[in-house]
Amino acid sequence: MNRRLSAYILLLIVSIIWGVAGPVIKFTLGNFPPLIFLTYRFALSAVVALIAFGFHRPRLPKKTGETVNVFIYGLLTSTVSLGLLFLGFDKTTALTGTLLSAAGPVFVAIAGVFFLHERVTKYERVGLSIAFIGTVVTIVEPIFDGNRGAFVTSIEGNLLVVTSLLVGVVLAVQGKLILRNHTSPSALTHISFLIGCITIAPIALYYHSLPEIISTIVTAPLSAHLGVWFMALLSGTLAYTLWHKGQKAIEISEVSVFTYLYPIWATPLAIFWLGETITPGFIAGAVVIALGVVIAERKKRQN
Repeated sequence: MNRRLSAYILLLIVSIIWGVAGPVIKFTLGNFPPLIFLTYRFALSAVVALIAFGFHRPRLPKKTGETVNVFIYGLLTSTVSLGLLFLGFDKTTALTGTLLSAAGPVFVAIAGVFFLHERVTKYERVGLSIAFIGTVVTIVEPIFDGNRGAFVTSIEGNLLVVTSLLVGVVLAVQGKLILRNHTSPSALTHISFLIGCITIAPIALYYHSLPEIISTIVTAPLSAHLGVWFMALLSGTLAYTLWHKGQKAIEISEVSVFTYLYPIWATPLAIFWLGETITPGFIAGAVVIALGVVIAERKKRQN
């Protein structure tokens, strides 16, 4: 199997895991506040990382500048990016959060042009512009869905998710550059979650007392724990390792295309499991985003 096909398969698996992750996050947040959820999740991933490092010495950068870069990447990947994402999902629906996440390639493609000098055609620019408009429609969609009382909270959640995407743009470029310097994909994943565990815990303790954190975890139902374990082990350690391997093999613009698949996996779960409804505003945003993506990606393949 050639390297590119292998990367495609890995990224398809990641798209399924991260597509399912949206509804899982929303469900689990019903039992764990965002900061306790993140602390619990990162603690599990940190244990896995320490076990992995105990059996296999990681390949790490040797230069001080590269080490600092890895630390910054780990902080942005875990505490910052996922922190914003979880806070956003706590205030918006799984459907909307996943659709906004699927619009991430719009921002990644722009970053690829400016930072990695990747070429974007005229038609791609048109498609990306249309997709961006669809993203804006999705962000403000709560204003038009008839639920006036909750629209401020929903828009705040949508903006937090989009901010997480903007951090993800930095990570897409930064991660590609780090992996070019021969840092192991699995090591980069484990380091990121170790940093996440160390940095999120003090924040959680600032907002929640230790007895409250322990009580919340101990009294949570099994289904909530399974949600955290899914996010820590499958959506966390496994998916990020596969994503880093795929990211290392192909261009970031190609990696980002798999993000468009998230709503395919998330929508059935959000509707039939969480009982969420599809609003006209959501449909309008999704259609505009899809139109922009089709134009951009079709012209990309033709070129």
